[in-house]
Amino acid sequence: MNAVPDALPRTAGELRAAGYAPRPIAREIHDNLLAALREGRDAWPGIVGFSRTVLPQLERALLAGHDVVLLGERGQGKTRLLRTLAGLLDEWTPVIEGSELGEHPLEPITPASIRRAAELGDDLPVAWRHRSERYTEKLATPDTSVGDLIGDVDPVKVAQGRSLGDPETIHFGLVPRAHRGIVAINELPDLAERIQVALLNVMEERDIQVRGYTLRLPLDVLLVATANPEDYTNRGRIITPLKDRFGAEIRTHYPLDVESEVAVVRQEANLVAEVGEPLLEVLARFVRNLRESPVIDQRSGVSARFAVAAAETVAAAALRRAAVTGEDPAVARPVDLDAVPAVLRGKVEFEPGEEGREVEHLVHLMRRAIAETARERFAGLDLRPLSDAVADGHLVATGERVPGAEVLAALPELPVLHEVAQRAGVSADEPAGRIAAAVELALESLFLARRLAKDSDDGTTVYGE
Repeated sequence: MNAVPDALPRTAGELRAAGYAPRPIAREIHDNLLAALREGRDAWPGIVGFSRTVLPQLERALLAGHDVVLLGERGQGKTRLLRTLAGLLDEWTPVIEGSELGEHPLEPITPASIRRAAELGDDLPVAWRHRSERYTEKLATPDTSVGDLIGDVDPVKVAQGRSLGDPETIHFGLVPRAHRGIVAINELPDLAERIQVALLNVMEERDIQVRGYTLRLPLDVLLVATANPEDYTNRGRIITPLKDRFGAEIRTHYPLDVESEVAVVRQEANLVAEVGEPLLEVLARFVRNLRESPVIDQRSGVSARFAVAAAETVAAAALRRAAVTGEDPAVARPVDLDAVPAVLRGKVEFEPGEEGREVEHLVHLMRRAIAETARERFAGLDLRPLSDAVADGHLVATGERVPGAEVLAALPELPVLHEVAQRAGVSADEPAGRIAAAVELALESLFLARRLAKDSDDGTTVYGE
């Protein structure tokens, strides 16, 4: 929990004397973003691959004070990007202690707070709200109501004697409660069109209407949303008047290069075993092959979460193998890639007519990714001594019950093995599992280039002539 600094003002009088004048949310974000840009600070921690495309557009929109909608396929980091917006808020902001909407002590907006401010004057108590409490996120679902977002008449307050026209009978919804903060709506097209209409006044006139009563509350919120472009025709659409009220519509994308894809996996994956850079590159290329394949339904996209789940699956396969063989540390090898197609085939959508061939397609694309990675890693390296050694009878067996030391023991001492390990970022004095991972990649590349044979049976794979 973030502790409120003791030196901060505790009454409206102290606040006024300290110069804490009210500042609109758009201006607050504008000032803090400009400061970050001028100082060279990273305003978007954890966001990978958007620095030259999405982020400049988003920064321009925020500097202009616009509400924003992010459009992109699933798993492109839209929600992650919106959550970083909270970092552009002041760390602490003053609110009227006990106020329902977190109003500024020098600028109350509800009848109850206005009355308290008039009665107490400079003695109005002040509380402090951390920036993390000023970011509100709502997943749009078809059952979301106007009451959830905007508010409704509170029958309890009516029963206490207040009239229906009294503004104090209103139970405020999510948007008013985010006053002086950021409201993020995920999957905006999933909101029923009549619910989207309820947001029109909030975005333009900055007031709300509940059950025919207009509350002239000068709400101060930044509204941001996400949507999948396909949602305009599949599950729903963003109504035209609401689209018109967003000042900026920004398209997101999947990582544009292998390095960015690997960086996302490294950042997001919870790996229970060591997965080296070459295997992460294989998985990155595998995902990119999926996004370009005609047998995959590209309208639904191939989420970055697929690459993350694939890396976690490979790590789990390595950990299981290490437990069975007693190998330490647990290091992923190319043989562990075999676990990915069967486990993750349900995470991608195939085109009609491909039923029953899903694993076949995934295995083919995985082999392409291995070949591309090996070609990149071993470019200019002559692997003939390795293929000749195997052809001379040094068969190499690998599998889920074969430790890395056995893979290396099957081969004679060859200078090319040291070069292979070096190209994979492994030195000669590292554990056998890491060196074996590099050697297996070279063996698999020779098989894919049809310079070696490979037989697989009962969980064991043998490379030979």
